[in-house]
Amino acid sequence: MKIFVFFITFNFSLLSFSQFHELGGFFGGSNYIGDIGSTNYISPNNYAIGLIYKWNMTTRYSFRASAIMANIKKSDYTSSNINRFIRSYKFDNNIQEFSGGLEINFEDFNLHNPETKFTPFIFLGINYFSYDLFYHDPTTRSSVSYGEDESISIPIIFGVKTNPSPLFVIGFEIGARYALTDNIDGSNPVEPFSNNDNLIFGNINNNDWYVFTGITISFTFGDLPCYCKE
Repeated sequence: MKIFVFFITFNFSLLSFSQFHELGGFFGGSNYIGDIGSTNYISPNNYAIGLIYKWNMTTRYSFRASAIMANIKKSDYTSSNINRFIRSYKFDNNIQEFSGGLEINFEDFNLHNPETKFTPFIFLGINYFSYDLFYHDPTTRSSVSYGEDESISIPIIFGVKTNPSPLFVIGFEIGARYALTDNIDGSNPVEPFSNNDNLIFGNINNNDWYVFTGITISFTFGDLPCYCKE
């Protein structure tokens, strides 16, 4: 929960600036791609929910920050790979993610204009996230928890958005995150279990991915910046 406290404090500190802001929520699903279960890239099967803040600097560029909580589950029984199916591992992990970066609109998204607008967009930035630590017991096929850890992930988010009203913006997005860890699924344990070859499995040269798919609803507030050209 520390990540959400930081996010809320950060947003309140921005309210003193005379700019145009958006504050809202993300509602959707999550899936993971790694060493357990199927390798479908977009297959949301668990919840993802959070807060999103945007500072619209121009009609094309916005600073964006978000805090998202998600649950990720996977089972080898969902895999078409016979070796994974026979192995029969499964896991259940919780992720808390804080993200910051730049959202780039493909079309002008001028909130001065009262007419309804529509644009595709891309988000590029960096994420900090926390997740549960566990390893898989090869005898019982069960997972054994031993703490929490933090890591960085690189997001690539594509989406579309529109403003049915000057008061709010609705969007749909799909965002893949490349994690700088291979242990979201417990396949490559850290200390004190990192040297136990019986607990390491899968491709240790490939890190894990996780994907959030869903909708955003954000409400606009604050003074409009002048997007004027001199």
